[in-house]
Amino acid sequence: MENIFENSEWFTYVCALIGPFIQEDAAVLGAASASVSGMAKPMGMFIAITVGLTLSDLWKYWLGRAAISQPWAKKHAESPRILKAKDSIVHNLGKSIMIARFVPGTRIPLYIAAGFFQASFLKFSSFILLSALIYITIAFGLFNILGEVAGEEAKKYLPIVAIIAFIALLVFKKVKRPAE
Repeated sequence: MENIFENSEWFTYVCALIGPFIQEDAAVLGAASASVSGMAKPMGMFIAITVGLTLSDLWKYWLGRAAISQPWAKKHAESPRILKAKDSIVHNLGKSIMIARFVPGTRIPLYIAAGFFQASFLKFSSFILLSALIYITIAFGLFNILGEVAGEEAKKYLPIVAIIAFIALLVFKKVKRPAE
């Protein structure tokens, strides 16, 4: 039996599946970079990152569902401010998920809140999958365009560009966040 770590292509797929559980944006950029640099087949990477990203988002919904069973959570859920948030999230679930997908720092709270407020899981999961497909398609498209424009030789540098872009995003988020 072949060891999965001996075949770097399979290892790359496994990383794409697990990566979103660690850091979503880095996983998507890494998968897009791996697909254009020849580390793995583009369709395989697209499928692996889509499955990983979707699963990593869906479990956050269930965290919210589990939280509602706690007495302290039930108490807070009845406050007027929380009830207003519930109405906004449940009635604008699709729009909220689409916005949260592209606004850093909003995904986890929204996904947990959707579960906490018992939004329809079918609706939630459908919008999660749709938003993930849009996000991943954009990332893969941009990396493919950059690869075509830059040429074959530059494709090997795309992972470095992805890492630099990710670090820049983290720095931007840290600088933009008000001091606590």
